[in-house]
Amino acid sequence: MCYNVMTYAGSCAEKCTVYCQAVEKQLKICGFKRNADVLVLYLGGLGLRSIPSLSLFRKLRYLWIHNNKIQDLSFLEKNYCLTELYLNNNELTDIDISGALKNLRALQILLLHNNQLKQLGETVKELKGLISLRTLNLFHNPLAYEADYRLYVIHSLPSVQLLDRKPVTQRERELAFSVFNFNKFCAVESIAFGKRVDSLPGTAIWHSRGTWPARRPMVPPGREFANHTNKVPFENPEDAVLVRAMTRSVMEFSSLDWNKIPTCQERRLKHKAEESPEKLTIQFR
Repeated sequence: MCYNVMTYAGSCAEKCTVYCQAVEKQLKICGFKRNADVLVLYLGGLGLRSIPSLSLFRKLRYLWIHNNKIQDLSFLEKNYCLTELYLNNNELTDIDISGALKNLRALQILLLHNNQLKQLGETVKELKGLISLRTLNLFHNPLAYEADYRLYVIHSLPSVQLLDRKPVTQRERELAFSVFNFNKFCAVESIAFGKRVDSLPGTAIWHSRGTWPARRPMVPPGREFANHTNKVPFENPEDAVLVRAMTRSVMEFSSLDWNKIPTCQERRLKHKAEESPEKLTIQFR
């Protein structure tokens, strides 16, 4: 069912006059005749506290709602085609209440900075469904000041390439993997020549949130993560690496120059003098 500009504005005038006037203005500027034609809506800086459902705009792709006073996102429940969503500078305290964001599988850009988001674990859990997300801003929220915030977001949302206006580096991904998935990290590190070998045991540290096991990687002394001091079993990390290497299984390769070794027939006929074969042997772990 299609609605023209005036019909839509009239249907929601009682709910939010400012909002409806803004939508009507946008649609007139763009010359849209049907709600199905609407791909872009700019509703920034209008002082809006709530927004009626945008389900009429099923093909909406770009939505600006920044610089308002929005506290609830239930109006986005059916906008599955959104690729860019600007929610910065609002009054959001939780994004998981309505569950509207987790269904936006096509979303690539999400700006949530300058809000009041407090629960890092719950917020990230809600964003895990955004498999296409590439750019994410969460800075200037209370959750951004939690310990290991950046590493946790990088580990939990692997599709994100630009976090808080800074590119995610490969080094950060490796560090996040070692911190928040320590068991798997140990397994990967203990693989040698296609077989699993024993490695030095270490002490595990449970994160303060108590929701995942983690152990700090062996990094140069003096570097710390949040309020936790590195747990390095040796004063010099190189010593730990050496001891660990010595516990790996030994593999040996030998090679001979077979051209210098006579065949059975040559030995029988003594066509070729016998020489001591030169054997080259290499051992490594």
